Amino acid sequence: MPATPSHVPEPSRTDPALIRNFCIIAHIDHGKSTLADRMLQLTGVVEQRQMRAQYLDRMDIERERGITIKSQAVRLPWAPTHDKTSTHILNMIDTPGHVDFTYEVSRSLAACEGTILLVDAAQGIEAQTLANLYLAMENDLTIIPVLNKIDLPAAQPEKFADELANLIGCDPAEVLKVSAKTGLGVEALLDRVVEKIPAPVGVADAPARAMIFDSVYDSYRGVVTYVRVIDGQLNKRERIRMMSTGATHELLEIGTNSPEMLPADGLGVGEVGYLITGVKDVRQSKVGDTVTSQAKGATEALGGYKDPKPMVFSGLYPLDGSDYPELREALDKLQLNDAALVYEPETSAALGFGFRVGFLGLLHLDVIRERLEREFGLDLIATAPNVVYRVIMEDGAEITVTNPSEFPEGKIAEVYEPVVRATILAPTEFIGAIMELCQTRRGTLLGMDYLSEDRVEIRYTLPLAEIVFDFFDQLKSKTRGYASLDYEPTGEQSSSLVKVDILLHGDKVDAFSAITHKDQAYGYGVRLVAKLKELIPRQNFEVPVQAAIGSRVIARETIRAIRKDVLAKCYGGDISRKRKLLEKQKEGKKRMKMVGSVEVPQEAFIAVLSSDDGASSAKSKK
Repeated sequence: MPATPSHVPEPSRTDPALIRNFCIIAHIDHGKSTLADRMLQLTGVVEQRQMRAQYLDRMDIERERGITIKSQAVRLPWAPTHDKTSTHILNMIDTPGHVDFTYEVSRSLAACEGTILLVDAAQGIEAQTLANLYLAMENDLTIIPVLNKIDLPAAQPEKFADELANLIGCDPAEVLKVSAKTGLGVEALLDRVVEKIPAPVGVADAPARAMIFDSVYDSYRGVVTYVRVIDGQLNKRERIRMMSTGATHELLEIGTNSPEMLPADGLGVGEVGYLITGVKDVRQSKVGDTVTSQAKGATEALGGYKDPKPMVFSGLYPLDGSDYPELREALDKLQLNDAALVYEPETSAALGFGFRVGFLGLLHLDVIRERLEREFGLDLIATAPNVVYRVIMEDGAEITVTNPSEFPEGKIAEVYEPVVRATILAPTEFIGAIMELCQTRRGTLLGMDYLSEDRVEIRYTLPLAEIVFDFFDQLKSKTRGYASLDYEPTGEQSSSLVKVDILLHGDKVDAFSAITHKDQAYGYGVRLVAKLKELIPRQNFEVPVQAAIGSRVIARETIRAIRKDVLAKCYGGDISRKRKLLEKQKEGKKRMKMVGSVEVPQEAFIAVLSSDDGASSAKSKK
């Protein structure tokens, strides 16, 4: 890790009037991390020789894929151009742009008074940025609209400045134009942050209250907690109390990120920094909790955050069953780093012990799986993603189904599935292709608005199960990559859903069951039995592979028997001798069929259950 620049002063308690807390919201690849790099250079907190691209992206996955997964806080000193005598402290939080990491963004927004809305001058605003903009508006943040990449030949700053001005309700002349790559206009942007974003408001002599907006696990120092101080002050070596759990700890170190950790004596009103208590138990530091002093502490906690609801569930199983405790520990540590992760233990007849894990989307699933494999050295199988259903039986009993094997037998009155409100932004020429795709996925059109003469916003209600797998890929291919998608849960709807069972030799194999819409059940059954016929090796007897809904078989394939050549020893001679040997073989096969069981290799389970197709579609989302 680069050393802390020597010229950065030891942070002391700053006058709240000189503090500005802001974050950057933008779509993937619109230049957030590059703009953050220029700010680090301009304010001098990172020396030129230590500078590298995407400085705040610490994870290998972030650097390889060019996406931000974790929000990062950094403290920047800045003397505005019009008044070089007063140095302001800018606390900037760089946030992810992908819809799957909206929870990271929402927590960052709660720690700020303002936000920079960054839009690519060659592409215009995207659906996911629009969603984050509405989040910022809900939090009453000051919004500074900025167009980036104005140095590109394809840039259309005037056109997109008008589009942004219409959205926010400002004058097109107020939209700043910058180039994060060359540094053009970044000084003016920092001056605008000082001028427009309000200073934090808090009571300096009130009992200390600080909001935990993030935390990470350090193998040497334990849990590192990132906080924004709302009221009062926190000092080094004092005892603090977590208000939700009541746990008390001694503050071993307190400080700010500049952008490396810089210890200080304390943090005052409006400041953003980190706390280290030496705690190793990851459950002691809960995101959204309020930190206060143990002596004369606050009595009323801060608002906290809404818990995120997982959108997609997938089973994670270790390839080697003995790695189960390591997987549990790894998930514990990752949950601290990623508060949107939820999981519970489950067992599978085919794959053994593992965890049912809830994710915010397919990219989230893919990133968590890759982090578990890289950071903790685990070999994992991820089962195909599915959503949560609510089943009402005819006797009034209600059952929550997170796994197809939990789908009840018997008389079902209704099945409810989760639905989402999807917002799609695309050029107007693709309206027909988008509507056709949404209709085939059981979508209902909510409305359509023209953002400009050649860009349209289309809103649909879609079942979540229809979009978690390959909807995004299909949308991109039908619109030549121009469409952007954002979705949010809006409740549930009653649907004609059925459970498709797979029978091998007449016996149900629970691990292969799936819940699907009545109209798509036949196609799914045909595809799966054909796949299993290829994957399961031939046995000594004929094996029927069937797909069934209840007791009705909807598809069938037959795995032919291996036939030993019993006539090899006969050459020439009477046909009756050969017939006798064949009859004897036939009797033996009949007996074997009655008592034999089909051996399904682990590879067949993995090939059918694993989400590699889903993972590959998630990878293409970046």
